[in-house]
Amino acid sequence: MHACIDLGSNSFHLLIGEWKQGKIEIVERLSEKVQLGENVRQTGRISPAAFERGLACLRRFADLMAQYPLQQYWALGTNTFRVTDNAEAFIASAGGIGIEISVISGVQEAVLIYAGVITELPSSDIHRLVVDIGGGSTEVIVGSHHQRLLTDSLLIGSVSWRDHFFSDVSPDTESILLAMDAGRQAAIEVFAAIAPGVARCGWKQAYASSGTVKMLAAICQEQGDPAGIVSLNALRDLKPLLAYTIAEHEELAGLKEARRDLLLPGWCVLSGLMEAYQVPFVQFSSTALREGMLDFMVRNGKTFDAMTQSDFPSISSATL
Repeated sequence: MHACIDLGSNSFHLLIGEWKQGKIEIVERLSEKVQLGENVRQTGRISPAAFERGLACLRRFADLMAQYPLQQYWALGTNTFRVTDNAEAFIASAGGIGIEISVISGVQEAVLIYAGVITELPSSDIHRLVVDIGGGSTEVIVGSHHQRLLTDSLLIGSVSWRDHFFSDVSPDTESILLAMDAGRQAAIEVFAAIAPGVARCGWKQAYASSGTVKMLAAICQEQGDPAGIVSLNALRDLKPLLAYTIAEHEELAGLKEARRDLLLPGWCVLSGLMEAYQVPFVQFSSTALREGMLDFMVRNGKTFDAMTQSDFPSISSATL
């Protein structure tokens, strides 16, 4: 039995699974909204409140992991750990709880996200565009089977876009619409940096993972769209409704209250990505980084020697 901990800028995730008859069987899942990356874009540091929320979450993870006969666990820190001045202090504190954290690069994160997404897809020679919108970074991959044609990570995410474009917006519909326009345009400019490379890969299908896409897919479904699908036209049509929902503190079918603060920045990031890469619609993927971690760990054993020889020169593992 193995455990994976994905320490994102918005949420922390724990996944426990085991290998049965050639397939990974998930035993336990736990996710908590920590928002470790709040205000990181402005301060360059994990805030004291976020620091404590993160450690409290890891204590709960450690308690749950202790209930299972784990052979090994793997805890990975993503964008917030890459860009903050006090990440090492958090890592040291987590070690005191009994959880050793390894920090991965954006490209390494993208590799594992792609591995996780394709675990649930049928085998095909089709080139697939895979994106994961996190709290502080967005990973973009184009591949076929296990072969990646493009792998990149961009500094744009739902938490950082919230802090930059929506933290001081006047609570009226007109001001919110203007902020949405600014956030979307800024997102287009970020994603445009690799748009030529994405186009050259000749992708035919697009998949998107993460809570941001799950949220927008649920809202689109409530508006009458197919389940698990987000189209660019639907996002455009949603714009005034989303602005009104936030301005008037209204409920919106498909929107969970815990994710309300990321509704508008999430819309900006996904809309900007789809416009930059001319994506008419994306299909939500329920698997991502943690499933890729678990798949890699189970398939490659305890030592991770293969990682030091290829894509993962700086990742270590922790064995129980």
